[in-house]
Amino acid sequence: MAETLESLRASFNRSLRVEGKADRTLVLYGQSITYFSQWLDLRGLTADVDQVTRDNVLHWLDYLRSRGQTAGTIQTRWRGLRRFVNWLLAEDILTADPLAGIVIDKPEPPPVPVLTDDDLAALIGACKGKGFRERRDEAVIRLLIDCGLRVSEVTGIDLDDIDLDGETVRVTGKGSRVRNAYFGAKTGQALDRYMRERAKQRHATSPALFLGERGRFTPDGVRERLKVRAAMAGLDPAKIHPHRFRHTNAHDFLLAGGQERDLKRLMGWRSDTMLERYGASAADHRAREAARRLRRGDRV
Repeated sequence: MAETLESLRASFNRSLRVEGKADRTLVLYGQSITYFSQWLDLRGLTADVDQVTRDNVLHWLDYLRSRGQTAGTIQTRWRGLRRFVNWLLAEDILTADPLAGIVIDKPEPPPVPVLTDDDLAALIGACKGKGFRERRDEAVIRLLIDCGLRVSEVTGIDLDDIDLDGETVRVTGKGSRVRNAYFGAKTGQALDRYMRERAKQRHATSPALFLGERGRFTPDGVRERLKVRAAMAGLDPAKIHPHRFRHTNAHDFLLAGGQERDLKRLMGWRSDTMLERYGASAADHRAREAARRLRRGDRV
């Protein structure tokens, strides 16, 4: 009897962990297995490796389109299933590639919206005060502005990772890869002020830089505080989230003439795909400004 797809998921996950894949990647790949299995069940088929056929996968992808799934979502589902089948082949669970020849076009990513200087100033202004929360929230926001860190990287920072005099922070990114990020004088001052308040807190002995009610500040805690500050600043809380700072940081870096390879290193990216996505808004801006400078029609 053929093995079910879900029964192989744990082994697949172990293989991904050996490769250093992030937990979020494991979740996304696992969703592809689950959703494909559920579709097979709906069709009255057993969700096992024998049903991983070219026709079934193509019908499943068509089903996703008929359900109104975006091109980006379909690409994500396909990528997860493609990676799973590659593993099945590597483990000799499958002897032939049932997905050979299937090509899913990558959707053209839309330019990512960025935060304006007025937005950022309003958020900082909403943190006025000398209390622990005000100091902490301003330090988090300024660090996001200057460094464009992932929210998990922010909450993973320990006290020993910060060098205020060198204006440097050591962060651990996806795949446990460590890199340095760099901040400016105002962020250094905000961190210094926060750390003095932090020393008075009940969890001050924790190694974590940013503290919440129960110890280390969590990603959900950061997201919640950003929405609180956004509401106080008169901004739409739904549009203020940690990753938007990351997009804004990349946009500003390229707009200022920074090199793409340097940005890739600073952001901790290993693929040029992310560079293209994050750089799209800055590329559009540069193209627009170049066209305005040219204005050939105005010269004739």
